Amino acid sequence: MERTGRLFEVIQILRAASAPIRAEDLAEKLEVSKRTIYRDIAALQGMRTPIEGEAGIGYMLRKGYDLPPLNFDEEELEALYVGLSLLMRTGDGALQEAAIRVCRKVMECRSPGDRLQVAPWGGAPQDDPEQGCVSKGLLRQAVRESRKLHLTYLGPDSGETRRILRPLALIYNVETTLLAAWCELRGGFRHFRTDRMLCADLLDDSFASEADILRKLWIDQGGGVLGDEEGVASA
Repeated sequence: MERTGRLFEVIQILRAASAPIRAEDLAEKLEVSKRTIYRDIAALQGMRTPIEGEAGIGYMLRKGYDLPPLNFDEEELEALYVGLSLLMRTGDGALQEAAIRVCRKVMECRSPGDRLQVAPWGGAPQDDPEQGCVSKGLLRQAVRESRKLHLTYLGPDSGETRRILRPLALIYNVETTLLAAWCELRGGFRHFRTDRMLCADLLDDSFASEADILRKLWIDQGGGVLGDEEGVASA
């Protein structure tokens, strides 16, 4: 989690707490060290966030403090609710956890209640790294940071291959998710099903200077509107 997002989460956790929360408990929730929490608390206090307490005792957010309200009309709230609920079908564990956090924050304004429901069945396979699945969060990071990816992939015709990719986008379909990338092995754009990925390692090599150009070329060739698995068979 990036620092800005973590600071926001610290505020939200303290805001919901009814008793002081220790630094070690915050560190466990946010999966960081206690030293990082101490630095974050100091940074928030330096920004005049009314956090009271100290190391070894615990921290509380002074009552009456809140973040600026989010102003959504009824249809905007309904769109958020349905859209966030549909993320449960992507199989992207990190996005699903983020959607739950956003729902909790946004729906405090006005919840649509039971009038809007999203069917829980259907969707892409869940990306459980403990079962050997490649994390979609890792793929999104590679796209976001324009970093090359070393992929071991099981194609329908070519068998198991290893290749270096320049990830450009994730395409969420109803039953599967595709990674669009420039494949250095094939010298062209390819789409890879995440459920056929055997292993993926994020490399330090950056292609940031080329990312926008490659993405534009991919979109110009129709990649930006692909809803099927075009390119997968020839990957």
